[in-house]
Amino acid sequence: MSTTLPAPARARRRPFSPARGLVHTVLVVVCAAWVLPLLGLIVYSFRTIADSATNGWWNALVKPWFTMTNYQDAWTTGGIGRAILNSTLVTLPTTAITVVICAVAAYTLARMKFRGRMTLLAIVVSLLVVPPQLTLVPLLRLFGDLGLTGELPSVWLFQAGFVIPFGTYLLHGFFRAFPEELLEAAALDGASVPRTFFSIVLPTSVPIMVALAIIQFMWSWNDLLVPLLFLGGGADVAPATVQIAGLVQSTGGGLNALSAAALMSMIPPVVVTLALQRYFVRGILGGAVKG
Repeated sequence: MSTTLPAPARARRRPFSPARGLVHTVLVVVCAAWVLPLLGLIVYSFRTIADSATNGWWNALVKPWFTMTNYQDAWTTGGIGRAILNSTLVTLPTTAITVVICAVAAYTLARMKFRGRMTLLAIVVSLLVVPPQLTLVPLLRLFGDLGLTGELPSVWLFQAGFVIPFGTYLLHGFFRAFPEELLEAAALDGASVPRTFFSIVLPTSVPIMVALAIIQFMWSWNDLLVPLLFLGGGADVAPATVQIAGLVQSTGGGLNALSAAALMSMIPPVVVTLALQRYFVRGILGGAVKG
C-alpha cells in the first residue's frame, strides 16, 4: 500500500491575482529607481572623460571600456583620501560621545530616583523640537570666543548635542522596561550602582545602543552644513561631503572623478552599517534578557 505525501510547502504556489501583480510591479519600479542611478554612478567612475562626453553611461554596457584613472585623480588631485580620514576623525568621536552620554543620562533618568527627575526628562524631550539651524549663529559666536572655530571639537559638540536628546529618549524607554529582577539580584549580591550599570545593564543593552550608533554615524558622516560652517572649506580639515561639494564646483559638472570620489566616500558608512546591522540582528535574535 502506498501513501501519497503532501507536497512540500515551498513547492506550493499561490494563485496569481491582479493585486499581487500590481504590488510586484510597484516594487520593481521602486527598486529600479534606486538601483539605476547607483549603476550609472559606478559606470561613470570607470569611464574615460571622452566617452562620458560623447554618449550616456548605458553605452558602456554595449562597448565596455573602463579605466582606473578617475579613482587615481580623485584620490590624489581631488584629495578624497584626506577627506575620508577627516570624516572618520569627525564621525567616530561624535558617535562615541553620543552613545556614552545618552546611556548614562537615560539610565539615570529611568532608574535613579531624585527630585526633579521628570522635569529634567521633560526638558530633554522638549529639546527634540529645537531645529539645529536655529543655533548655528549663536554657537558660531560662542565657539569663536572659545577658540574652537576651525577645530574638530566644535563639530563633535554640535553634532552630538543635537542627537543626545533623541538618544536619551530612545534609551530611556528601553531602560524603563529593563527587568527589575536583574537589578534586584545585583543589589542582593552587593553590586554598586556603577557596577550594575557596567556589568549588567550595558552588556544587555548592546542592540539598542548599536541602533543609536548607526543613526548618529550616518547623520554625522553625511552632514555637509555643520562641518562647512565650523571647520571651513580647507582641504586639510574638510570631510568627504565638503570635499565632494568642492569637486562639483572645480570640475564644472564633470562626472568621472566626481563619481569615483562619491563612491569611495560611500564605502566606509556602508561597511560600518552592514557590520553593525548584523551584530544588531544577532543581538535581537539571541535575546538580550532571558528568564
